[in-house]
Amino acid sequence: MTTSPRGSARDKASPAVLVLEDGRSFRGRAYGAVGETFGEAVFSTGMTGYQETLTDPSYHRQVVVMTAPHVGNTGINDEDQESRRIWVSGYVVRDPARVPSNWRSRRSLDDELSAQGVVGISGIDTRALTRHLRERGAMRVGIFSGDALNSASGKGVADGAALLARVLRAPEMSGAELSSEVTTTEPYVVPAIGTRRFTVAALDLGIKGMTPHRLAERGIEVHVLPATATLDDVYATSPDGVFLSNGPGDPATADLTVVRGVLERGTPLFGICFGNQLLGRALGFGTYKLKYGHRGINQPVQDRTTGKVEVTAHNHGFAVDAPLDRVSETPYGRAEVSHVCLNDNVVEGLRLLDRPVFSVQYHPEAAAGPHDAAYLFDRFTSLMEDQRA
Repeated sequence: MTTSPRGSARDKASPAVLVLEDGRSFRGRAYGAVGETFGEAVFSTGMTGYQETLTDPSYHRQVVVMTAPHVGNTGINDEDQESRRIWVSGYVVRDPARVPSNWRSRRSLDDELSAQGVVGISGIDTRALTRHLRERGAMRVGIFSGDALNSASGKGVADGAALLARVLRAPEMSGAELSSEVTTTEPYVVPAIGTRRFTVAALDLGIKGMTPHRLAERGIEVHVLPATATLDDVYATSPDGVFLSNGPGDPATADLTVVRGVLERGTPLFGICFGNQLLGRALGFGTYKLKYGHRGINQPVQDRTTGKVEVTAHNHGFAVDAPLDRVSETPYGRAEVSHVCLNDNVVEGLRLLDRPVFSVQYHPEAAAGPHDAAYLFDRFTSLMEDQRA
């Protein structure tokens, strides 16, 4: 991604073009930083929570299209960041708020995108773009504005063929190993809130800040480890349980040594999102790329162990290929699909019947999003209690 970090007021009103890899393009106005950026075009259906979305490492190398038409109303604050920076590679909105209005707001969304060098585009028909992605699938995309747009033609008029050629040179999401690009470089500890009851080793594959906080609320001291941590590193923390976080990229590229080692030892294990996919692969199931993925904070999921339906927060473009209609035999005992998406029957959770292990494909930390899935952290705590007993 190359950008002009801020751009003048005239730059912000300047033309911008979004070009998809299948050749379709949308013209709008520059939003955020001015320049060019590339990534995978995906859409998010959340009506709110854009700050948490932007700072979710799982969106690394993705250009996010907001289906909600009006974005930026509440500005940007200093409390709702889910990581140290914005991770999306580009941002697409229809009608950006001209003036943010919220008592916690410190700056506008436009200014924050600009300051962090995130190229965006506004004023396009995001409904038409979303329908196109639903029909054709998530695909590579480029956003061009300012000099990046004008340089495509000596006459100052964008050459569509030249822009498309640049999009087609961008890497695809399939086969991308991205956890190493978003993980912490050094281990750190999130202390338990109140009395420490348990210790958990959390593998940071792209973890959101709210996740260790949710664990800490339950008296758990969380040792957050880099994605490159070894099995010895994990057990050096003397964990009562192990947590596999969310993260970006293709799960087929991940090393499963640590996951398999934890399964062999029988330590309580809880994985979410990317962690669910790694558990699935370790159990012997395959993973595959969804046509356009699940992204937003309004996805219906059924917990098959209770029959209850939850409204949940999602951000995943890959899924586990496991049978819905039977219990499967794995190297670590019997496994079954515990959760399923009610929109399309995609596997949304796994559990082992013979070991204290389970996972979900979505985000129970609810940042931003509904709190229907908070019980999963209690379920993890119960597994550690049972194991200790």
